[in-house]
Amino acid sequence: MAKINFHILSLFPKMFDGVLTSSMISRAIKNDLVSIAVIDIRDFTEDKHSTTDDYQFGGGFGMVMKPEPICNAIDDILGNCISPENTPVVLMTPQGTQFTQTVSKSLSSSKDIIIICGHYTGVDERIIELVVTHQISIGDFITTGGEIPAMLLVDCISRFIPGVIGSSENVASDSITSGLLEHPLYTRPRTYRGLTVPDVLINGDHQKVEDWRRTQSIIKTFHNRPDLLVSADLNESDQQILDDLQRD
Repeated sequence: MAKINFHILSLFPKMFDGVLTSSMISRAIKNDLVSIAVIDIRDFTEDKHSTTDDYQFGGGFGMVMKPEPICNAIDDILGNCISPENTPVVLMTPQGTQFTQTVSKSLSSSKDIIIICGHYTGVDERIIELVVTHQISIGDFITTGGEIPAMLLVDCISRFIPGVIGSSENVASDSITSGLLEHPLYTRPRTYRGLTVPDVLINGDHQKVEDWRRTQSIIKTFHNRPDLLVSADLNESDQQILDDLQRD
């Protein structure tokens, strides 16, 4: 059975308490589909004050995370990984490659994943040179630390493990995964505040439903994420819909 062991290095381990005890991640842990160990970086410091950061050489604003605690922690973790030489060591940083569903799926094949939660101005460059294999950003914005981005990473990657999500078809048909944004979704009641569910979803013709959903996915992608259409797998009918949208 596929399982991923996440090892998260953080200065604020308690931030993960809610994630580990709630929702699908909690259930995945109980079902032994994932394991999540949150390691306090301070436990691997080398001085009596448990110092994890220091001033920048050359001057400048903000503190920098020291190399010794992080590298010591990673050395210790790798010693217990199933395949140390193939274990991704991910630094959460706004300077990294953008995190996508494709990156998530690629990482989901790993047995162990180490995630470093950055803080302050950043980490000593030697950490990147010595131990980091992936630098990942969740977007063009800055958070107060890498903990929340790390939670997002764990959640997204875990969804690819069979059994974490109730249906593997749900993962395959997700927005982005399928190459297009998901079509509009409806449930009961049929009419709400004057808005009614489209008739095509009610009439029982499954082919018409699928055609409608495909068209709506293309329309939504065209308006909200046109960049996805560059690499989307479009057939001749899809292309006709897209051509009509562009003319309009």
